[in-house]
Amino acid sequence: MPAPEQEEIKRLRKKLKKQEKKNAEIRDRMAMQRTIFANERTLMAYLRTAIAIVGGGFAAVKLSEDLYLQTIGLVLIPIGLILALYSFFRYLRKQKLLNQQRQHYEETSHLHAQLHQKQAPGYRDTD
Repeated sequence: MPAPEQEEIKRLRKKLKKQEKKNAEIRDRMAMQRTIFANERTLMAYLRTAIAIVGGGFAAVKLSEDLYLQTIGLVLIPIGLILALYSFFRYLRKQKLLNQQRQHYEETSHLHAQLHQKQAPGYRDTD
């Protein structure tokens, strides 16, 4: 293989390595953001359910003259409030865990690049 082609291959491999490093770091950051957003979506789902339960209980108490439905309404209101409180505690606990993991996170793409540089001389072109 002519020398200019070998130089071009080396240049392309180096460029590819740099781009892979950037991509890995971006992928890691995006994964963390997706996890945070999933935690927030879960909180919103819990709150939406809690509001529906409280609203149903309130409607049963205010709009019904039947003692049975009023009793169910009086039971549903505290259940909805407990669910709302649980959702906040769950969200905060998960958020704290995510923050702890983020503090201990170190990007490793530079280590992969160093490892590849040390292993590269052992690679042989088989073509």
